[in-house]
Amino acid sequence: MCVIEGTVLDVAVDLRRASPTFGKHVAVELSGENKRQLMIPRGFAHGFSVLSKTALFTYKCDNFYNKASEVGLLFNDPDVGVDWKVSADKVVLSDKDKINPSLPELLNRSVNVKSLVKSSFVYLKKKQRKLVP
Repeated sequence: MCVIEGTVLDVAVDLRRASPTFGKHVAVELSGENKRQLMIPRGFAHGFSVLSKTALFTYKCDNFYNKASEVGLLFNDPDVGVDWKVSADKVVLSDKDKINPSLPELLNRSVNVKSLVKSSFVYLKKKQRKLVP
């Protein structure tokens, strides 16, 4: 992901069961000013929160979108422990992200994480803030 304008907290969670970092996350602040980028490989859940009034960003995928391979993860899962830097009363979630499973619930499903292109994780923004995909 690359942020052109504004500031975004970009988060990746390792969902590769055999990985020593399974269930751990990394969070990186990306902005138009710092010009940082984050590459998220297959097998990771991806989410972001918009920290500025607005944000304009772009990202690339290594394959075409395939709805059948989409998997979500609960944004506030205590087992993952992401600090989204957005207060709970300002969180805005899509309907599909509101019903995402926790990491333990996801593990009980027969999901082949290796086949995931990029997992849907969660997209957070502050209320009254415009998000440009």
